[in-house]
Parts: sequence; structure tokens; C-alpha cells
Amino acid sequence: MIWDRGRSEQQAERRLAQRDPFAALLENAPIMTLLLNAEGQVVAANQLASTFFEIEQEHLPASLVEVTLEASLLDVLDSTSAETEAYLVHHRRTVLVKLAPSIRAGEVLMFLSDVTELRRLATVRQEFVANLVHELKTPITSLRLTAESLLGDPSPRDRHRFAERLVKEADLLSKIIDNLRQLGDIEARTMAVEMSLFDLGELVQEAVTRLALDRPVNADIPPNLNITSDRPKLVQALDNLLDNAAKFSPPGSAIDVTAALGGEEVRLSVRDRGPGISPEHWSRVFERFYKVDRARPREAGGFGLGLAITKHLVQVLGGRIWTETARDGGQVFTIALPIKS
Repeated sequence: MIWDRGRSEQQAERRLAQRDPFAALLENAPIMTLLLNAEGQVVAANQLASTFFEIEQEHLPASLVEVTLEASLLDVLDSTSAETEAYLVHHRRTVLVKLAPSIRAGEVLMFLSDVTELRRLATVRQEFVANLVHELKTPITSLRLTAESLLGDPSPRDRHRFAERLVKEADLLSKIIDNLRQLGDIEARTMAVEMSLFDLGELVQEAVTRLALDRPVNADIPPNLNITSDRPKLVQALDNLLDNAAKFSPPGSAIDVTAALGGEEVRLSVRDRGPGISPEHWSRVFERFYKVDRARPREAGGFGLGLAITKHLVQVLGGRIWTETARDGGQVFTIALPIKS
């Protein structure tokens, strides 16, 4: 039956091509196409346009707004430009619209290309460059001022202090570059994933001991909770969450690390005792260079890359990560990894 239906569709297309080659060309065009008459009514739509706008051919001709539900396309018709960008409010998409005369007198072809993702990527790229410039400007300025101070032939004590400052700022720049390189490797999918079986409780205890945070860490991990994942990558993700919790918690306050099985996942959570994060920031804290508090010093709040790296590492492991406010205060970050046999 499926073969018969496919054959009948091909036969219909051949008959259409023989009767009207131009119509057949538009029907199979890899771009949304509407044909409008002199009154601005839609008289035909190709397959892509019909699917996108949910057009029923038997209801044509009809007004452009009635067919598409988008008043912005009327403005395109009134525009003197042959190519215009329009935002489709009902469909929440951005399209590039190009008008061209049809081979039939009085008719106009409207070609629509969905450029929503292109515009989003352009915005992300612009924000990334702006944030990178912002992050690099401070250490570079500090390096220059410190170097100029050394040129003034300071006392031995000041010379040593300036040299220490140079090393510190150089280390900060190096860390930014290393983080960006790692993000690039992850996003380019060039990082190898090496799975192994290990005890999650042992991994957490090793991380807590190695980091030697200046506050207590309460770990509640079920005994003998073995998981299969890339151990070094999970270690780095946990390290980032523990470091983040320490930075945004009051001095001496405890950090809670818990794990539990849920369905076909194991969930590893890190909770701090900080002021928490407003819900509007929850999804954006995993973006590169995003900071909830821009006024926070770099030394205290980092560069806004740690959580971005953590998110990508978790995705490489086939898991997911999210954050939410704890019931009795503080913020919780949770990693969910699939249980693999």
C-alpha cells in the first residue's frame, strides 16, 4: 500500500510537470513559496509553505493574513525593497522574504526563508565577543599598569609585589584561554569518551579531599553505587560545581553533596548555602561568560566559564544538568546521568 501511494504521488508530479513545468518547479522548491494574485490573495502554496502555515489548498484563494495569520507579511508587500526580514508573531520565527514577479502577469511570488537560527547564532556570537573583550580587558589593563610601574624603578619590595601581580594576571589569562580551548574541543566533539565502571561515593570523597575547600562538605551517597561513565570528565564536572558552591556561599557554611537513583538515571546534586539564584537566571547560568552578579570581582566569581564547561561535559556523557532553589535556602545544581549496564 505504501509503495502504491508513493507511485501514485510520483505519477501526479509527472502529470503536473507535463501540464505546467513552472508550477512543478515551485512545488518542489527547497524554500517556502506563495503565489499571490494582483489583489494580494494567496492563490497557491508549495509543499513547504503549506506544511509550515498549515494551508488547505481547497480554501484558496484567500487573503495573505487569513492564510498565514501573519500581518507582518502585509508590510512586506507594501515595502519597496525586494528583500525584507520579517518576524512571524504567530509562528515565532524570523524569515527573510523575497518578492519576485511571476511569469503570469499581475502575480507575485513570495519566497520565505527561515533565518531564526542564523539570527540566534549571530546574537550569540556577538554576545560572546563582547563578553570575551570584557573579560580580557581587565587583566590586560592590569598587566600594562603593573609593567609601567616596574619601568619607574620601584623599591625592591614594590618590585617583588608588582612581579607577583604580573604572574597572577598572566595566570588568569592562561586560565581563560585553557577554558575556551576546552569548550571548543567539547563543542567540536573532538573529546574522546572513555567509559569505565566506578563507585560514585569514592569519586565524591576523592574530589572533596583533593579540593580541600575552606568549609565542611556533607556527602550522602548510597554505598556501593556503581555507575558506568567517563570518570575524569565527571570528576571535572563535580569539581566545578563544588568550586562554584564554595565561591557563592558564606564563609564556613556547609556544602551538601547527595546522590540518588531515579528511574533510569543516577542524580548527583551539589547544594550551597548562598543567597540563591532568581528563576529567570536558571537556564542562562550555563551560558559562556554569563554572570548573575556582574559587579562581583573576578577573583571571587570566576569568569563565567565553569558552569558552561560543566554543562557540555555532562552532555558529552549523555546526561543533563539543571539548577533550582533549595527548599530551605541556597542553590542546588543536579547532574543526571543514564544508568548503563
